[in-house]
Amino acid sequence: MSGPGDFVAFARGRTVPIAEYAFLSDCETGALVAPDGSVEWLCLPRLDSPSVFGSILDPDAGFFRLGPADVTVPVDRRYLPGTVVLETSWGTGSGWLVVRDALLVGRWSAERPLEGDWRRAPADVSARRVLLRTLHCVHGEVEVELACEPRFDYGRKAARWRFGPGGYHELAADPSDGGSGPRLRLASDLRVGVEHARASARSTLRAGEQRFIALAWDSWLPRSYDDAHRALVETTHFWQEWLDRGRFPDHPWRAVLQRSALTLRALAYQPTGALAAAATTSLPETIGGSRNWDYRYCWMRDASFALWALHSLGFDGEADDFFYFLGDVLEHGDVQVLYGLGGERELPERDLPHLRGYGGSRPVRIGNGAYRQRQNDVWGALVDAVYLHVRGREHLPPDVWSRLVAVVEAALAGWREPDRGIWEVRGPARHFVSSKVMCWVAAERGVRLAAFRGDRARARRWHEAAKTIRAEVLRDGVSERGVFTQAFGSEELDASLLLIPLVRFLPADDARVRRTIAAIESELSDGGFVRRYDPQRVDDGIGEPEGAFTVCSFWLVSALTEAGEIDRAGELCERLLAHAGPLGLYAEEIDPRSGRHLGNYPQALTHLALINAVLHVARADLGLDATSLPFGRPWPELA
Repeated sequence: MSGPGDFVAFARGRTVPIAEYAFLSDCETGALVAPDGSVEWLCLPRLDSPSVFGSILDPDAGFFRLGPADVTVPVDRRYLPGTVVLETSWGTGSGWLVVRDALLVGRWSAERPLEGDWRRAPADVSARRVLLRTLHCVHGEVEVELACEPRFDYGRKAARWRFGPGGYHELAADPSDGGSGPRLRLASDLRVGVEHARASARSTLRAGEQRFIALAWDSWLPRSYDDAHRALVETTHFWQEWLDRGRFPDHPWRAVLQRSALTLRALAYQPTGALAAAATTSLPETIGGSRNWDYRYCWMRDASFALWALHSLGFDGEADDFFYFLGDVLEHGDVQVLYGLGGERELPERDLPHLRGYGGSRPVRIGNGAYRQRQNDVWGALVDAVYLHVRGREHLPPDVWSRLVAVVEAALAGWREPDRGIWEVRGPARHFVSSKVMCWVAAERGVRLAAFRGDRARARRWHEAAKTIRAEVLRDGVSERGVFTQAFGSEELDASLLLIPLVRFLPADDARVRRTIAAIESELSDGGFVRRYDPQRVDDGIGEPEGAFTVCSFWLVSALTEAGEIDRAGELCERLLAHAGPLGLYAEEIDPRSGRHLGNYPQALTHLALINAVLHVARADLGLDATSLPFGRPWPELA
């Protein structure tokens, strides 16, 4: 018979493919669950906090496994329809077991006037701050095993467990050194014991029997299986009712859009409205490489794509939340590239040398030094986000307008300066064409917003500035073969140039745009999987290979659709959708040869680009014209 530590030895002998992790969320934090039933990533109390389970980055950094004692490969895993509640089915030699996992949400219960980072009126439903795991033996009998071994502060501090008033059914854990860290409480109707830094249980369930295990970092805990089941049903209904409010086309890819919408909602930090770029840090862009970054923050360049997607799918309330987060960060001075989920401006980048890294990929980093970079495209992304929101809501608060004027003026003052660009290169600053285009977006959308506000003098001045930027890009950003280049004076391609027709810098039928799309498809694409640029020919300060960026591949779908290449766009989109992870999620990159997902996971920008691409193709399939797309509405002459 297997021993209680056997599955740990199995876990240390393999690296779980990134796309095989399930993602759980309560809209404050997120967890990744491996196929063997082990929670291998959970940061508390929020997504960008230190981890308590981090074995995805190092086998010794903490885990929480629940499942059959002698089987580590499940029969099936799925999300309950319309939710981020995970259901795993297990078949053993003696019976069948179903495990359900969720980060619970429930009715708002706090009475304190300030709860965490909440700034606006609290929602009716919020995170319960409980990870719930339930067991149901549906046939025969199954011996189950629980092993919960938190390691606080990214694996640096072991847990000290103590029994509570409930004896073997209630325990508490905090850092063994008595230092700071979330105080964990575990409740279960299994009998749980302590083995050094691990809480463990082993029991045989027979047909019809049910059990629960709950791990909390706040005051509420279920005290019985019935309590746990009611909380799980409430969480399930929350996600399904939220999804019901959306508008999804009657198309075969409807479910794909719904899964991406749920993923975006799950990556949103509900107390502030911020959208995390991903749930993880340091998952590598190349196995064994050093392109390992922390993506648990909110990037301004995601803003316009996020508001486009949310309004397109009918989630206007979530668009409002994100819009007000943008207003909050604008209140505090110059626009940064990224912010903490609570609006923090200082995000110093540090290495964690004690962690071995995913698949041996080091260094493991927390924080992100890009917050100090100059990236000129951020001005356009922010102004475009406000423009999209105002166009949908027909309202622009005067305080937001006054701050936005400063953003447009900053773009017009700084667009001629070199920067690090959309890809945040660590090499020398350059005159990136996509950055100039987005400065044009800042001016052009500023004109429309100024007209909305009745500020004709400012609209005329910004209109002249937009014409100047466009003229310089068309003069210096196009090669002799009539293709847009990565930077002024360069001959290299860059997949970010696919945004040129999507942001309406030029129409998709412009000859230069069509040649650029064709060149990217031919020279940066491998079977439809598009690289950002060629790292062997571009000095990005890293100089290592990387996979294809999935967001760029979906941008190609949208650009082909805009250019009238409907059949090719549909075929490419179908190919990309076939490479989703088993649970419908995407990491940052896909290796074109192996199909393996790489980079942080799940990634918001990829799912945003997927929504854009699928809506483009779906509306073409359904015979709807481009005016049904927010980015596709007629763009009148500038005032």
